Amino acid sequence: MITYLYWFVLFLLVGLIIYLLGIKAEKLKVALIAAAVVLVVGWVTYYFGLQQVFVKRYGGVMTIHVPEGQMHLGATWKDDNLWIENYDPKTNTCIFSEYSKGNMLQGRVTIKDCNPLLPGR
Repeated sequence: MITYLYWFVLFLLVGLIIYLLGIKAEKLKVALIAAAVVLVVGWVTYYFGLQQVFVKRYGGVMTIHVPEGQMHLGATWKDDNLWIENYDPKTNTCIFSEYSKGNMLQGRVTIKDCNPLLPGR
């Protein structure tokens, strides 16, 4: 919910800039540039700093897709970084992938001959 609130406030701020500076003050070019700057700074701030903090601490929203051919086994948090464990049955390996803020520093650990206890095996 906090994720939606963040984006609502950001777009509201962009709208206010365009309305107050562009329409009321009749400086549309300046208003559009300022609104674009606020939008880019807001997106960068969210993507590189707030997304995982919102998800972990305040119930935000985040989507991660399991790579094709792999099976999801588990997920855990280490500080503000999310670690996902998947199993690749073709290579019989377990893969731990880190999703850090902005995906800048992603760790990856591969365990060979993993053989997780999966139902139906």
